[in-house]
Formats: sequence, C-alpha cells, structure tokens
Amino acid sequence: MRPSGPQWAEVRRRLDGHRHELAVAADRLYPGPARAGSTRLLTRDGWTSTPWILATPLDLREVRLGWVEDAPAPTVTGREPEAAALLPEGAGAYPDALGTLARPRLFEDRTCYRLLEVAWPELTFTRARYFDGVSVGEAAAHELAARELTGQEFDGQGFVGQGGGRPLPFRALVGDPTDLSRRPALCAISTLTLRHDRRTGETSFVLHWRDPALVAHGGGLFQVMPVGVFQPSDESADAEKADLDLWKCMVREYAEEFLGRGEEYGDGFDYESRPHGFDYESRPRGFDYESWPLYRLLTDAREDGLVRSHVLGVGVDPLTFATDFLTVTVLEAETFDAVFGEVAASNSEGRIVGRVPFDAETVRRHVRDEPMQAAGAAVLDLAWRHREDLL
Repeated sequence: MRPSGPQWAEVRRRLDGHRHELAVAADRLYPGPARAGSTRLLTRDGWTSTPWILATPLDLREVRLGWVEDAPAPTVTGREPEAAALLPEGAGAYPDALGTLARPRLFEDRTCYRLLEVAWPELTFTRARYFDGVSVGEAAAHELAARELTGQEFDGQGFVGQGGGRPLPFRALVGDPTDLSRRPALCAISTLTLRHDRRTGETSFVLHWRDPALVAHGGGLFQVMPVGVFQPSDESADAEKADLDLWKCMVREYAEEFLGRGEEYGDGFDYESRPHGFDYESRPRGFDYESWPLYRLLTDAREDGLVRSHVLGVGVDPLTFATDFLTVTVLEAETFDAVFGEVAASNSEGRIVGRVPFDAETVRRHVRDEPMQAAGAAVLDLAWRHREDLL
C-alpha cells in the first residue's frame, strides 16, 4: 500500500533529521566495494577498472573530459514499481512528491553532466537532468529511512527495533552503487578549500552546514566548501559544450558559496554597455568567463602558483548514491584574503564555519565523529594523507 501524503512527509522529515545515522546504516549494506581512505565513501579499487582514488594528487589542469552524445540510458530510473511503492498516489517519481510535500528552496530540474566512465586522467560524460539523480538517490535514501526510522528509536549508536530485517527492494534494484551504468550518476565537485600561510605554515579550511530547509541533498550535515553539482551555467547548447570543465564549475561555486552570487549567469553579455551599432548576432555565446574578474583573478593566480587545484579521486555516498569528485584547492593566504576577505557566517544553503585548523586532531574529529557527508570526510582524510604534496 502506498503511503499517504502526510506519512511520506513524516519519513522525509525524519530522513533529513537523521542523514548521518542513516549513512552509517547504509554503509553496512555494501561490504564489497572499496572505501575512500578511512571513510564510508564507496569507490573502486582497480580490480576490474581504473582505481577511482588516485595514488597521488592529480593537477586539475591534467584532467581530460570526454563526451558521448547518445549514451545508453541507465538501467534504473526511479520510475519502477519498486520506487512507486514509496510514493503517495499521483506522484510519478520522487521529485514529484518532494516538490509538492517538502519542497526545498533550491529545487530546479536543470541540465547536468552524467558520469559514464572513470579512466584517469580522462572522465567521460553525457547529458542528464537534475531530477534524474533525485529520482533514484533520494528515493533509495527515503526507502531506508522508512525501514529504519518508522516506529523505531535511535539509541545514539544505531537504530533499534526490527526494521533492519525488512527488504529494500528499490535499493536492491539499483545494485552496486559504483556501477555507473545502473543509475544516472550525476556528479558534484566537493572542494576542500585550504588557506595556507607560507610565512607561518598555518593552514585552515572552511566548513559548511547544509540546512535541510534550503537544499534537496545533504541537509543536516557538514560538508567542505564549495560543493556544487557539475552542470553548465545555463540551459543553452553553447553552455553545455563550453562548461564541460571542472575548473569553470568550481569558480562559479566559489562565487555562489563564498561571495553570495546567484546562479543566474545567462549568456554573460553586458547589454547595457554594448557600443552603438553593435551587431547583436556577433555577441559571445554562453557565459564569458574570460572577462569575468573572479575567473580571471583565480585563473591567473593558478598560473602563478598562488592557487593550486588537485583532484584526489571519485566516490559514491552509500545513502543517496551521490557521486563526487574529490578536489582540493590551496590558496596562499594573501590570495585567499584578497579574493574572499572574511568569509560570511551563512549563505543560501546554510551556515558557514571558517578558519577551521587543518591539523591531525581536527581532521580526525571531522572524519570520524562529526556528522559529515561522506565525500567531505573522504576529501579531508585524503588531503591530510597527501598534505606534503598539496602544500
């Protein structure tokens, strides 16, 4: 029997309130896949394909991105009977119910890049929509929440009761979360931002607590910052092609999360200052990164060695199947301060904690004890292991 609207909304509320504990429970469901560092982020170890976690940090400039126009559809889409059983009547997929009964502030079905293959230094993508990922990942998380939380109590270490013995048919249908052909693997770029002072050796980072009332994914958890879905700046075909670039996406996320810029980039053309007689049809198509001051500043600083960006690997969250590129950007203190100044206390997605010490005890605590998203814990753990290469 399908749940009623209020029943569905109650499970969703509990899901948002217990994501950390549910991620711990989800982790136990996957004894086979490798893990990223000492965390629960699922990954591939190279037995049957390229290892997803790199042995040494890879300069972001060396990553090559490929494109497949007509890729096969994923096996599971979130519109199967096993997914429909989780939804109230009238909801064809999970985003329908979420948009009607518990709509977060940021909730838009935009074009995204779907990961098809990892073969370092090359990554291959095709086209997808944001709701494709929500339809599978959030539905699987909801199913686990319904089993683990409904009618049970949380004892501080795990869930107690008899729910753990009931099957999870939709999650079983998805199968191995690291099999990129089974589901729409929409990616985010999870960037650990390190402020490094060469004079004192002091290094710190920025953390983000994601407010469940504002975001559709990862609410109630800490995360590194910035993090953003890998997607073009607008819905045009020109942007889709031009924005297949990890660095461009990362700079947009710095603008949005550190500096409070909105997500409306449009075609990047300043219509107000166009010269008399300007040929409208000859205007630049897509967002004009090269004339954007923030992009130019950070890109020039990267060329000068004052900003260094590396990728450490790829991993999958066991609860929601969110797939993240684990990246680290080190900014020398003078550059960090000139670009970002004092980091604000909050942004459109939640609360910000700045100047967190990047030291062994702080990293250990956030990796093991704090309610962190799996990707955030993994990039912190791996960055600490590679700190000499990164700094």
